[in-house]
Amino acid sequence: MTFDLAGALRRIRRLADLSQRELARACGISQSAIARAERNASDLPTGALVRAAAQAGLTVALVDGEGQEVAPMSSQAVRDRADRRFPAHLDTRYSDQGWWHDDHHYGRARPWYTFDRDRRLRDAVRRRVGTPEDHQLPQPGDSPEERAAERAAVRRRRRDEDRERRCLAGESRRLPEFFECHCLSGCDDLEDWSGRPVHAEGCPCSCDVG
Repeated sequence: MTFDLAGALRRIRRLADLSQRELARACGISQSAIARAERNASDLPTGALVRAAAQAGLTVALVDGEGQEVAPMSSQAVRDRADRRFPAHLDTRYSDQGWWHDDHHYGRARPWYTFDRDRRLRDAVRRRVGTPEDHQLPQPGDSPEERAAERAAVRRRRRDEDRERRCLAGESRRLPEFFECHCLSGCDDLEDWSGRPVHAEGCPCSCDVG
């Protein structure tokens, strides 16, 4: 489907009851620019076309092959640390889900978001989970530190649930009601959900000892 600029401009002028000169004045361009576009002798800047359509109460939009309007990408999507938009054709993700970086980036703070530079990696992910319609939107708790804390909380909750299951099954003693766990943060990283107690070296807590 090709866009008939000349016909569109004439439709706009007919709906808005405007001459070429009047439409040009409303759009901030010359009358000759309108005349050339209506002869298919030249194009119009997109901004001028948008302003022209507005004179007739119309909007310029993208439509697919079935005539359905396609929304533009969100201006509220995540951005990099310099407040720049990520490449539109690539997919964003949290940096703790895999952060590409060259050697000189190792000393830098981890960004909140990143993307796949390699289209082959991007396509492999898309085959597995599908193609997102847009870049992700920022959410509360998106910082690497907050996400790490949330993962640790999930691990602790699962460990507590597993401990309760083993207590009910008679595989482990029940802890006192007001027992406070003093496991090291490294214990969370070692948890493998095999059902056996896992503690980091030097952990003073006996919460999993049966």
